[in-house]
Amino acid sequence: MVFSSLEFLFGFLPVFMIVYYLLPTSWKNGWLLLGSLAFYTYGTWSHPVHLLVLLAGVTLNYALARGIDGGRFRKLWFAVGLLADLGLLFYFKYAAFFLGAVSDALHLGWTVSEQVLPLGISFFTFRAVSYLADVYRGKERAERSLWSIGNYFFLFPTVVSGPLVCYGDIRQRLAQRGVGLAAVDHGLREFVIGLGLKVLLADQIGKLWSDVASIGYDSISTPLAWMGLIAYSFQLYLDFYGYSRMAVGLGLMLGFQLPRNFCYPYTARSMTEFWRKWHMSLGQWFRDYVYIPLGGSREGRFKTFRNLFVVWLCTGLWHGADWNFLLWGLILFLLLAIEKAGWKNVLDRHRILSRIYMLLTIPLTWLVFAISDLGQLKTYFLRLFPVNGQLLGAYTKDFLKYGKMYGVLLVICALFCTPLPRRLYRKLSQSPWVILILLVILWGSLYCLFQGVNDPFMYFRF
Repeated sequence: MVFSSLEFLFGFLPVFMIVYYLLPTSWKNGWLLLGSLAFYTYGTWSHPVHLLVLLAGVTLNYALARGIDGGRFRKLWFAVGLLADLGLLFYFKYAAFFLGAVSDALHLGWTVSEQVLPLGISFFTFRAVSYLADVYRGKERAERSLWSIGNYFFLFPTVVSGPLVCYGDIRQRLAQRGVGLAAVDHGLREFVIGLGLKVLLADQIGKLWSDVASIGYDSISTPLAWMGLIAYSFQLYLDFYGYSRMAVGLGLMLGFQLPRNFCYPYTARSMTEFWRKWHMSLGQWFRDYVYIPLGGSREGRFKTFRNLFVVWLCTGLWHGADWNFLLWGLILFLLLAIEKAGWKNVLDRHRILSRIYMLLTIPLTWLVFAISDLGQLKTYFLRLFPVNGQLLGAYTKDFLKYGKMYGVLLVICALFCTPLPRRLYRKLSQSPWVILILLVILWGSLYCLFQGVNDPFMYFRF
């Protein structure tokens, strides 16, 4: 069950919210946990063992945190927690990849089948690690309420694809919170805007990328190859940005202030700035729990680059157990290291150069992210930069055809990658016209959902 589904919008959400608002404050956490478990159970109905595994993980982390907080054998309990949480993630997400790589390298002929991932396993693991680490460092006290720690792990607006919250982000709200009409109104608006970004923009522009794949990368023209890659870049951003705004809106309606996850990353003038604006909750997690504990940038240039390499190796692996994600992480490390070595100073001084640099770099890095088959990745790259001079593919007018079909939508998507629509919305937020526009967005999104033209959230795979 996803936020942009009829089951969620007309089944789960209204029933859950009506009961939630009617219950007294002391009962809200219990109902929130039951609702979150029901939401997760629906999403894992074909693999019920996944729910049991994560429930066992919650219980284990609850007990280990109390052991860490107790003072005796703190290091032992912390180490056990890290091994258990990261071991669980490794088993489900990476074991098949690494065993397959070993088998191929040594010609062992092993047949390794991939595990079906528990929904949201990566986010669950990172929450567990940050919780245990904060308790171990004395930043937080171990939670005594099993209801509260269960809600921290299973809070349904964030359980599947974030934003990645740490325990300290919502600790006070878990203990006591209120929900006013202003917060509900704000939350509803954010949810509708996020739904529109996902269904009306991301899903629709994603069809261009699908069309390009259907034609075949070796048959498309160079202009269409660039159009398709730009479409994928828009789809990825608007899909995840839309989900994040929906999650934030749901959080507001429940009385939580969830962290912001995006700050118009496509307006960045360097990759360093881009990754401070993209998936900010994940970047902050790697900064606080990997980069800084390794020494950050405090111990000389060599160790700084080493720490940066470890962070981006982990970031690539976090997104997927495949060679293209490792390559993607390596490329980003190299780009960021070059910028840290002095290239960013050049970009900061030259506005036009920095814009051209980012217009090329962003989609090219997403290309490595998008195509897992390295042979197909090479084919697509050669269509973007045809070394033989053949700009046109098998269908010489393909870019004209798809330009007519998607040209206007590409311009609209580009506009919504800038802060201009948000600024206009804030300026006119109290206008009756804004309410009418939001209703049109909601109606259009529901129409698309009823027609079955929406796609699952892209980040669910991670």
